[in-house]
Amino acid sequence: MPNSTISHADIEKYWETVVSTIKDGVMIVNTAGCIVFANEAMESMTGYTREELVGQQCSILNCDLFHMAREQGADQWCVLLKTGNLDLRRCTIMRHDRSFVPVLKNASRLHDSNGTVIGCVEILTDITEVVEKDRQIDEFRRQLRSEDSFHGIIGASPAMLRVYKAIENAAHSDAPVLILGESGTGKGLAARAIHELGDRNKAPLVCVNCAALTESLLENELFGHVKGAYTGAYRSQPGRFELAQSGDLFLDEIGDLTPSMQVKLLRVLEDKVIERIGDPRPIPVDVRIISATNRNLLNLLETGRFRKDFYFRINVIPINLPPLRERTGDILLLVNHFFHKLRLKTGKLIKGVTNSTMEILMNYSWPGNVRELRSAFDYIFATCDEQNIQLLHLPPDILRGKDDSSGTRVINLSREELKRKQLIDALAQTKGNKSKAADILGISRVTVWNRMKRYGLTDF
Repeated sequence: MPNSTISHADIEKYWETVVSTIKDGVMIVNTAGCIVFANEAMESMTGYTREELVGQQCSILNCDLFHMAREQGADQWCVLLKTGNLDLRRCTIMRHDRSFVPVLKNASRLHDSNGTVIGCVEILTDITEVVEKDRQIDEFRRQLRSEDSFHGIIGASPAMLRVYKAIENAAHSDAPVLILGESGTGKGLAARAIHELGDRNKAPLVCVNCAALTESLLENELFGHVKGAYTGAYRSQPGRFELAQSGDLFLDEIGDLTPSMQVKLLRVLEDKVIERIGDPRPIPVDVRIISATNRNLLNLLETGRFRKDFYFRINVIPINLPPLRERTGDILLLVNHFFHKLRLKTGKLIKGVTNSTMEILMNYSWPGNVRELRSAFDYIFATCDEQNIQLLHLPPDILRGKDDSSGTRVINLSREELKRKQLIDALAQTKGNKSKAADILGISRVTVWNRMKRYGLTDF
């Protein structure tokens, strides 16, 4: 058999090839803290080429373990030279573009044939995915234990605490509930909370949008039909009342019902029976009605577009949801909620919201209420590719101060003008320090230089 033994000479000849195939970063540093070798994985991890790394002090990577050793008074370039090794320590290194990478570091001293320390070898494993999974788990835990949420409704203001109490009271009653509030205030969430807290929660919550269907389609949707009731009725179909049997039926936008449909629903509420289209036989139903509208029903009563008898029948337990502009203390909670939720959903590593951006969000009147705020964050996460959410990432309507009647600050700057203004402000705040300005803006130092060149900012 041929000799398959690998000699020490072979190992020394091919060790660099072997090390280069390792997916973890490998770096050798001498006793002066100078990098003398780095493999390909180290290049990929740090963004530096081998030529840029070799010959540089290892402090170029800005490892936080190195800083900790310095703060503790270590008198040598690395605490490794005293301890001898480093096993599975988490730390953070800085890439060439000034972004940071979480790594798991193993390291050990190197000795010559006389036992003299000549340096050390470090092996770095990129644990960005692990850290991100940990962050996601923390986000999920935060959402689960949130003390500012009530069955999916976010808010801790006195106005919302009163709403929560009203929902709990309504849930333990079997009487009809009327939820009133502007568009986007969360009437659907309130209806679901009533159902979940009530005695009918083991049966379905069935929802119907009364404004989305014509009268004939809505009647068919609510009461169902029998086979042959009209052209195209090839089989019998139960209505929403039957589907909600023993549960709750949520009639959204009830203010859009025609007077004739109001009469038909009034009969159901009074007699507890329905008739399928094409069949006069009554079908008993046991359903609690929860209705909602963003319209002023009292005005509709005065004009005769809403029947008084029907109004008093559905308005047994009224619940009023306040608009967001009347509970501004909850805006911060909602921003935090949507921020963490979308960061989980999109996987974007956005760190937070700048103070100037938060000021605009707090002062905006939110005519579309919580729905508009949620849509704003959908837009923000689609446009933001930086570390922090800034003014230029806000939807155009908010930037323009579309609803400035309530004192909203008006910003008539384009996206590029905003970038220029924010860069000038950051540079002025840091007295021209590009690295600190980059930290404030959540961008790299290279990006600061590029924007300065683009906007002709040569005075800093």
